[in-house]
Amino acid sequence: MANLCLSVPGQPYLDDSYRSLCFQTFLNVLQSSKASDIDDITFCMLLQNALKGIQSLLNGGKMKLIQTDELGSLLAVLKKCIYYGLPGLNVEVPAVLYPTPLPQYDGRSPVKQEQLELSTIKQTGTRRKKSKGKQKKGQLGEEVKEELEDAAYMPAGKGHLSSCCPTWKRISSSESEYSDAEGGIQSKMRSYQAKVRQGALACLLSTIKSIEKKVLYGYWSAFVPDTPGIGSPQSVSLMTIALKDPSPKTRACALQVLSAILEGSKQFLSVAEDAHDHKRAFTPFSVTIASSIRELHRCLLLALVAESSSQTLTQIIKCLANLVSNAPYSRLKPGLLTRVWNQIKPYVHHKDVNVRVSSLTLLGAVVSAQAPSPEVQLLLQQPNSSGLSNSGTATPHRLSSSEWWRRAPPTQGEPTGNWESSSLEPCWLIRLCISTAVLPREDSYSDSDASFTAGTVYEPSPVRLESLQVLALLVKGYFPVAQSYLLELGEVACKCMEETDPSIQLHGAKLLEELGTGIIQQHKPDSTISVSQRVPVNLVVTFWTMMLNGPLPGALQNAQHPTLQTSACDALSSILPEAFSILQDDRQILCITLLLGLTHSENPLVKAAAARALGVYILFSCLRQDVMFVADTANAVLNSLHDKSPNVRAKAAWSLGNLTDTLIVNMEVMGQSFQEEFSDLLLLKMLRSATEATKDKDKVKSNAVRALGNLLHFLQPYHIVKPRFSEAIKESIQALISTVQGEATMKVRWNACYALGNVFKNPALPLGEAPWTAQAYNALTSVVKSCKNFKVRIKSAMALSIPTKRERYGTTDQFSQIWSALVIALQKSEDTEDFLEFKYSASLRTQICQALIHLLSLANSTDLPFIRKTIAENGDVIRSYILQYMKSGVEDEAGIHTNSRERERMLKTAIEHICGIEELSEGKTRVAVAAYLEGKSVCAIEFCKREGYLVKVQDRRTPQL
Repeated sequence: MANLCLSVPGQPYLDDSYRSLCFQTFLNVLQSSKASDIDDITFCMLLQNALKGIQSLLNGGKMKLIQTDELGSLLAVLKKCIYYGLPGLNVEVPAVLYPTPLPQYDGRSPVKQEQLELSTIKQTGTRRKKSKGKQKKGQLGEEVKEELEDAAYMPAGKGHLSSCCPTWKRISSSESEYSDAEGGIQSKMRSYQAKVRQGALACLLSTIKSIEKKVLYGYWSAFVPDTPGIGSPQSVSLMTIALKDPSPKTRACALQVLSAILEGSKQFLSVAEDAHDHKRAFTPFSVTIASSIRELHRCLLLALVAESSSQTLTQIIKCLANLVSNAPYSRLKPGLLTRVWNQIKPYVHHKDVNVRVSSLTLLGAVVSAQAPSPEVQLLLQQPNSSGLSNSGTATPHRLSSSEWWRRAPPTQGEPTGNWESSSLEPCWLIRLCISTAVLPREDSYSDSDASFTAGTVYEPSPVRLESLQVLALLVKGYFPVAQSYLLELGEVACKCMEETDPSIQLHGAKLLEELGTGIIQQHKPDSTISVSQRVPVNLVVTFWTMMLNGPLPGALQNAQHPTLQTSACDALSSILPEAFSILQDDRQILCITLLLGLTHSENPLVKAAAARALGVYILFSCLRQDVMFVADTANAVLNSLHDKSPNVRAKAAWSLGNLTDTLIVNMEVMGQSFQEEFSDLLLLKMLRSATEATKDKDKVKSNAVRALGNLLHFLQPYHIVKPRFSEAIKESIQALISTVQGEATMKVRWNACYALGNVFKNPALPLGEAPWTAQAYNALTSVVKSCKNFKVRIKSAMALSIPTKRERYGTTDQFSQIWSALVIALQKSEDTEDFLEFKYSASLRTQICQALIHLLSLANSTDLPFIRKTIAENGDVIRSYILQYMKSGVEDEAGIHTNSRERERMLKTAIEHICGIEELSEGKTRVAVAAYLEGKSVCAIEFCKREGYLVKVQDRRTPQL
């Protein structure tokens, strides 16, 4: 029956009715007790086949466990079967497991528990210090056995290990109480029971993979250990099997299941928090989860030092890596990563290649866990001797005097400033990874390397790849630690790219990209790194000259390895702009020529990477004023913008947006000379291509509208009067209006609003007179009132406040509509169904208030009646928000902080403008508008005086204070 449930490729699977019938039959078998007329081995085989049948039904998503009772029944019986036959264990599980929250009440004191844990660590540390790090395997084993028996001791009773639970040791023939025949039967029985446990664990793994994570975590406490309270027994969990099961294969299966539970658990575990002591009558859920995370660390590290099987050891380390990747260490008390770090160190030299690979994976997880972490920073700066002791399974440390990478001497002629790492002690992990990645090894590990190392003096390829991956992660998260080794790491990248193994080449290019990115991050204007601590620009030039004179150009031209070409493009785009400008001319031309050529590649990945790299280069100050380079880049990007690959088009659109940003900068810096030199035909082509791209997918559209806004801002009067431009301009503006009003993602819509604002900045465009004026304003006023996304509302309010002349707002009706929309938007600035939008509400009100004051400063006499009407109807609301705006110091969405003096100046200008109009108009209008504004001005000035922000503002129309 179990075999019938196996799927056969090309054959239809069982009907739903048969699946349900088989599932229920298998479940009934697993829930039944052994009949008296069935021997133990036959019953084990029956259980094995039932488990095999359920696993076949679940594999490949052929059956979904939707009903809670159905899933709960299966998990209950599997929890019972995973402990089947373990001596000293009597697990009683209810017929159905229901998803329940973790226990809310706990008698233990978190403070005492932490003190107890710390004292245990200190005792262990003392024992290790006495041995001076030279314990033999046997000595280490005795210590671990002692701690293991302590940790896994579980009193007898429901769901707990018996107090007489044996430590699983091999029994010598002289100690055995059985005859040879009896011993054989017992051994066979234990083997069958182990197979039942393995089958149950395999079935549990299939179950976990077939249900959603949010459903799975409702059963977290049923399978994952939690720290027991003082005097409370330790409940059974998957770690019970990992620590106590006599079968290495079963232990490995349990760890595989635990890994599957931990995989993707970052969001669930993110609630954990125990950084502060909680003295409460109950244990919060966050503390319970944190306690579970701590217990997982403790148990897995115990299993690590107690394990003798290499295959199981690999699973333990992989499970630890999954835990480290998902645990929120910034919300937990420090120390967990330190324990992991110190205990994994010996295993990077283990005789088994898979253990070495998984150990490096774990170290990579540590250095990427919420980097940069102060705890990991200290670990990276630790002396090599700290916590590193070789066990019997580890080979001697591979260090030799010929290892050039041990020191980081300055290059001849380079300044020896303070930019190098403050620690004189070389970073142990960087030394290890460089040695493993590119240096010949001096010894042999074991026969397990045979399949990898035939005919080579280097580490097996998987170990080298993992070392390079760890280096890349370390450079990404802790560049200040790695920067002392900049040239050495550059040589590592070069050596890797020169090799024949494509994977090694690829990881070398990725390491180069991370090094380049780290340098760029240091030199950003907003960088917190002091200038003296940054990598000097002349050293960066030396670094990139070495790359460009080395294998990087060859990697870029390696058409047989497009993935390498892609990574090489990404690496080349990570060059520091200040360093690029100092490179020799032939090196600069080489970079540009290679990238322009690769935009014609037939491989979409390469083409996309090249288009993106050109988008980076176009922002370089040394290149953006070169009209020929700008034109060449524009043609290459426009070619990519019409590619059939969505990814290529998305990267090209991003680069087109950057290119048009450059046009605006050049227009502002170089003036009309650049605009006249730039090809009209190319400009028209860019305008049409960007307009067409607004009909593409959102990833393309978001940058296409950005480019359109810049292009329409860039146009000059002599462009606009040309007939061939007029139609393109109308179509492009219509595309922006349609995007603002459309159903695109919010990012696309706020980019479109921002683009319309850029259009309004161009005085040559007939805003206020052209037929599209009303459509543009209607789109923005609709969005500012009703869009559910506040950032879109902010961008639309910004756009509405950009025109600098009254006539550009159109007719009186149009002006009144804009004023009314902004007043309504101000009233609705706190109305949202999404709580996350509230953080933008202050910025939205700031932007709307600025827009209203701006409109007042431009209003004419025909606009005042409508303004008077809205003030009469909504004066109190407007007054409260305007006063709040005058008092606040909120930055606008563009990040521009207007201080109280500037806000007072804006309001004063508006008052003076309105008063000037009212001198020629009816008195009652003056009372309704100017007096209202003056009242707000007085209140605002009074507040500012009290706060010491402003000196007294003299104004002939403001009553003396």
